[in-house]
Amino acid sequence: MGCGSCGTGKPNGCKSNGGCSTGGCNRLNVHDWLMNLPFADPESDCKVVEVSFKQGSRKEFFRNATLQYFEKGEYVTVEGVNGFDVGEVSLTGEMVRLQMKKKGVDEFNADMKKILRKSTDRDIEVFRISKDREPAVQARSRELAVSLKLQMKISEVEIQADGKKATFFYTADDRVDFRELIKQYAGEFKLKVEMRQIGIRQEAAKVGGIGSCGRELCCSTWLNDFKSVNTTAARYQNLSINQTKLSGQCGRLKCCLNYELDTYLDALQHFPDNAETLELTRGTAILIKKDIFKNLMWYMMQGGSKHYPVTIHRVKEIKRLNQQGVRPEELEAVEVTSSKPKEVEPQFVDVVGQISLRSLEKNDRKRRDENRNRNQRDDRGPRNNPPQERREQRPDNRPQQNNNRQQQPQPRNLQRPQQNRPNNPNRDKKD
Repeated sequence: MGCGSCGTGKPNGCKSNGGCSTGGCNRLNVHDWLMNLPFADPESDCKVVEVSFKQGSRKEFFRNATLQYFEKGEYVTVEGVNGFDVGEVSLTGEMVRLQMKKKGVDEFNADMKKILRKSTDRDIEVFRISKDREPAVQARSRELAVSLKLQMKISEVEIQADGKKATFFYTADDRVDFRELIKQYAGEFKLKVEMRQIGIRQEAAKVGGIGSCGRELCCSTWLNDFKSVNTTAARYQNLSINQTKLSGQCGRLKCCLNYELDTYLDALQHFPDNAETLELTRGTAILIKKDIFKNLMWYMMQGGSKHYPVTIHRVKEIKRLNQQGVRPEELEAVEVTSSKPKEVEPQFVDVVGQISLRSLEKNDRKRRDENRNRNQRDDRGPRNNPPQERREQRPDNRPQQNNNRQQQPQPRNLQRPQQNRPNNPNRDKKD
């Protein structure tokens, strides 16, 4: 996900603040797989460079008249409207020719703008100041449009790096007379104003967001050719015509409905035509849906509610019999089994009284006995090994004789001498 659509505005991985050579910080990027391939004739190399503006929201081609090699991700100063603009190099080399051919741009067009130089610190500083003005200008421009009661929506504002021109992108259902609005914009912002109308899908691509699939919008990452999408594509894919589920964030049908449409159309060629109804002895069978993955056609008897899966071969056979005026008795429905194994639900069993605590009690009793024996060994250790007495050295370096006998340890069961207690006449009395 590009950092242009996140809240921080900075990439999380490379930490190069939007100038990494991988191009992950811009939208609608093209992988240059020809970058490391050597060419026999360097003179025939493409002299045009693709430059992106506003994190890939707009891309244009500029001629490299300086013959200086520019790396992908570098900031360059290019020609603008009565001034200069600053953009980021998004593509160089032979891949630019393929992109120009795809978009119908002439490589040798004399009116193509040029790259002036590699952006200096002063150019980037002025560029940052102009970009910081865009949110305030966009909010104020919407207020002016509402005050004039114009049926339009300002989607995005892009100010040139030198601050001399501003492009206002807007969406509107009908034609809008914004001549008075341009005058107010020019007087309010002191800029040359350019109004450019875009579609609803282009607006969603500029705003960005997360789709129902959990990924970033296709129009914000790689899709730049918007094809018409209608409900027929949903019918071919057996999707329910639910406007809420089939619509994207732009309010139109999702572009991804066309991604698998060709696969469905190829698969439907094997299914018989004009097989919406089949005549049987007991009534008429009506087609409900087609399962192209299992090559089955589901029918339901008229007036009934049960669905019958029938193979394509059987449907063709019944259709041939109906053309001959014959009505078969049964559809010969097949049994459909799910390929996915059924998950076994966990069952809860009452195990009260089934667990024996004898093993736990035995281990607990053994642990207590070990602790008791260890404590007894610790108590007897100091008595069996009495500490040796230190011998003092005399001045004449002769050891002092110890005449004191070693005291023998007294046994524990010695009786204490009875103390003379005062006679208490009430002691022997019973309570």
